[in-house]
Amino acid sequence: MKLANHVYGQWIEGAGEGTSLVDPVTGERLVTVSSEGIDLGKALAFAREQGGTALRALTYEDRAALLGKIAEVLAAHRAEYFDISLRNSGATEADAAFDVDGAIFTLKSYARAGKALGATRHLREGARVPLAKTDVFQGQHFLTPLTGVAVFINAFNFPAWGLWEKAAPALLSGVPVLVKPATPTAWLTQRMVADVVAAGILPEGALSIVCGGARELLDHVGECDVVSFTGSAETAARIRTHPRVVAKSVRVNVEADSVNAAILGPDAQPGSAEFELAVKEIVREMTIKAGQKCTAIRRVLAPVGTARALADAVAGKLAGYQVGNPRNPGVRVGPLVSRAQQVAALEGLALLKSECETVFGGGTEFAPVDADPAVSAFVQPTLLYCGKGLAAQHVHDVEVFGPVATVIPYADTAEAVALARRGRGSLVASVYSADADFLTTLVPAIADLHGRILVVDGVVGAQHTGHGNVMPSCLHGGPGRAGGGEELGGLRALGLYHRRFVVQGGGALLDVLGREAADAALLGG
Repeated sequence: MKLANHVYGQWIEGAGEGTSLVDPVTGERLVTVSSEGIDLGKALAFAREQGGTALRALTYEDRAALLGKIAEVLAAHRAEYFDISLRNSGATEADAAFDVDGAIFTLKSYARAGKALGATRHLREGARVPLAKTDVFQGQHFLTPLTGVAVFINAFNFPAWGLWEKAAPALLSGVPVLVKPATPTAWLTQRMVADVVAAGILPEGALSIVCGGARELLDHVGECDVVSFTGSAETAARIRTHPRVVAKSVRVNVEADSVNAAILGPDAQPGSAEFELAVKEIVREMTIKAGQKCTAIRRVLAPVGTARALADAVAGKLAGYQVGNPRNPGVRVGPLVSRAQQVAALEGLALLKSECETVFGGGTEFAPVDADPAVSAFVQPTLLYCGKGLAAQHVHDVEVFGPVATVIPYADTAEAVALARRGRGSLVASVYSADADFLTTLVPAIADLHGRILVVDGVVGAQHTGHGNVMPSCLHGGPGRAGGGEELGGLRALGLYHRRFVVQGGGALLDVLGREAADAALLGG
């Protein structure tokens, strides 16, 4: 079966044989995708002219209601999405829930939040600015939805959440969406789009999908479009420097590589609540989705006197996890999404091993449960230990996109700060400590190089949302090598899809314009 593309209001199969999507456990070919023959310029033009015009005719609260209806449709097909995740991604039930349920939760969150903007179509920002000796001539800043398309070039690891965490604020803003999902796992994204289109929730042209290669997609973007990319820093650089993107000053939002850290404070000694919480979270981050998360823990920084005990505790937990075919009820860790990803992960692991010792796993000869190593894409969960600190190179520079983490000891708070900053920009760091002096020194010292800092102590306990769990109400993104982008953060995300401008004129005019606009301060909520 070949997955069709949904463009200019039609379902169209791409030309040629296409690219096969496979089961990473069995190697079975499932479906094919192709974008050949699709007129991408026409697809973007249709989305702007038809989808965008229709969406902007609605109010924010109208569009918020549409998001709620989309969430209902997705929830009704949840079991089918889990099946596709299992077959195309090798996802365990927990893996699929992380992706699918995360998508539904995000849509519902934006549906609720969007109601606060009311029956308006623009945003009013701040107080009026006097521009004359009297109030007869003033200025007022506004934000208006872009008249372009939100173009999503997405990663393979979150085919469900990756679409809807971006689409929710775009559609709420009144901007149509065209998604180009990563080819290896495009099936789930395409199926979700198909279900929403079939339900007739959105105006025609508001939601498009192109499966397969992006081809010359960026040749057709314009001044009012937004390109949002999740993937490698190398591809991000090509997007940012694309001649059309540069010439038209197209907005580009990027989430790229990230070697995120978990940091144990000096008080997180073996037996403490903070130590146990850290062990649990490190194991979870290494095993959920087989470590294929941009937010996963890659480096674990621990006091020199605690690091070995921490490594042993994590290794002991990992030893109880079965790795193999998720169809087996005893399996807790599935495969990587493809053989290509397996090869890349093993190559990266070899680099890390050159400056680390292996505490657990790392073997190429391990036998996955109910799976043939010759055709499957498994990587054994692997914990490393690196005593080189800042002198190490690969540990801080190479992100192995799989179930791999490295414990690195530090001597004092200053070294912990330096090690965390050595990642040169991360999506998230989690800190396990109740030491106020340590926290008040560490957190501000690493804040400018991290998009999110999760602080966990015994009082917070198990109630924290997780190192790798991205909440729609909080910022997602990171500086430096993490891409420099920002997503989510509640209604703040709408700023990416609006243009700020100022109207200078008489008070009567500003009165009328102001009444038709919601207060932009709501974006801070």
